[in-house]
Amino acid sequence: MEWALTSINPLAISIFAGLLLLVLFLRPKNSGKKPPGPKGVPIFGNLLQLGDLPHETMHKWKQTYGPVIWLKLGSVYTMVVQDAASASELFKKHDLPFADRKVPDVLTAYDFNQGTLGMNQFGGHWRVLRRLCSMEFLVNKRMNETTELRHRIRENMERWILEESAAARAQGGTGAIQLSRFLFLLAFNLVGNLMLSRDLLDAKDPESREFFDCMNKVLELAGTPNIADYLPYLKWMDPAGMKRNMTKNLGRTMKISSKFIQERLNNRKAGKFQEKKDFLDVLLEYEGDGKDGPDRITEKNINIIITEMFFAGSETTSISIEWGFAELLRSPHTFKKLREELDRVVGVNRRVEEKDVENMPYLQAVVKETLRLHPALPLLLPRNTMENTNYLGYDIPKGTQVFVNAWGIGRDPKCWEDPLAFKPERFLQSNVEYKGQHFELIPFGSGRRICVGFPLAHRVVHLTLATLVQSFDWDLGPGVKPEDIDREERLGLTLRKKNPLFIIPKKRLNI
Repeated sequence: MEWALTSINPLAISIFAGLLLLVLFLRPKNSGKKPPGPKGVPIFGNLLQLGDLPHETMHKWKQTYGPVIWLKLGSVYTMVVQDAASASELFKKHDLPFADRKVPDVLTAYDFNQGTLGMNQFGGHWRVLRRLCSMEFLVNKRMNETTELRHRIRENMERWILEESAAARAQGGTGAIQLSRFLFLLAFNLVGNLMLSRDLLDAKDPESREFFDCMNKVLELAGTPNIADYLPYLKWMDPAGMKRNMTKNLGRTMKISSKFIQERLNNRKAGKFQEKKDFLDVLLEYEGDGKDGPDRITEKNINIIITEMFFAGSETTSISIEWGFAELLRSPHTFKKLREELDRVVGVNRRVEEKDVENMPYLQAVVKETLRLHPALPLLLPRNTMENTNYLGYDIPKGTQVFVNAWGIGRDPKCWEDPLAFKPERFLQSNVEYKGQHFELIPFGSGRRICVGFPLAHRVVHLTLATLVQSFDWDLGPGVKPEDIDREERLGLTLRKKNPLFIIPKKRLNI
């Protein structure tokens, strides 16, 4: 992820530099007491100081400026919260005034932000979507009803891994596979079945490739820094061309998903209904109560919600599993302890199931430790203050962007002994959970805007990690040692491994 301004048209910047200086000079001064922070430069503020991994840079600034810092990113005032105590103050006492979102310009294409749950402004429409997701889509009852679905998709992943490895060996290779690809396929098809009751991707099916490729391009654009977000006076000219590219790729994505909606509408008109309701049925049947939000959800907004669920559910889940498995491979004694727990609880004559997880405390500890060190969204999603607010004695003006550095909080030595080490054992005698109540561990956020999908992610990450350990033996490749597996990061919309895992699977279970 580049925060340098490599994609900006230099001529455009020159033309508008004078106008920007005038506008910035005439804008109201930032009055009141503000948190401390590094000094910036004219026009760009602290933007050029963030580097490729801004969450790491901000974490380092904490040593100099304290747990709450103030930045000016272009013309956007920004507050960064970086310890558990400050996060607790924000989520417990100031959650409502900070409940709005700061929306990247690319996500305003097709008014996408106005129809989503994650980036929607706080208000009636957001509350309706939140209620539908939490009460109709991701409740325990519906999660329990779809358990077998997750088991089936997991078994598809196992088969695809072995088939691709065999094909690689047949071509003279080592049989290594890129694990992240199969994890994404698993997560993508899982969301497809929950939303639309269908597999959308097959490892060998070229027809579904367009949807997959468009999704990836949209994710990439959504995670690329855009100068128009920090110098809003340039938005109209789209200097990096990012909104134009997003409009193109998001349009293709939504055109494809619109076909699924039309197919369902036509089936319903013909009297053909799903045997079991999926989330598309829930959205189509929604009728408001006349008090909060719309009376019905438009077809366009249904399309946006479905598209968002694919973004959110596929990317964050798959990278969390890859990080967890990378840490297990880096630590053979941890891998061995987890496999011993699996063999003791499950055995080798059947596959691990979701119901087994409650009896595997070490697996649960491995997942917690993974999310502590590698939250998928290191700065969570940016909040936006809806009103002037006094927070910890600081005067935070309306319209301030707010980041919560969950990555930095997970590495705070005041909360965690030996914070950089991967030690699942630290959670075995701990009651710390990641449901938003323990502020030293908030990979899914907290408060009103906590990630609504964490109950599903909880199930999928546990089941898939356990499957990878139980079902396969793994070879790192010729000459590769566990310590050679790096922790280098690449930040886009989410915090991915910079160097994906390429590893050689060997079937372990004879079932």
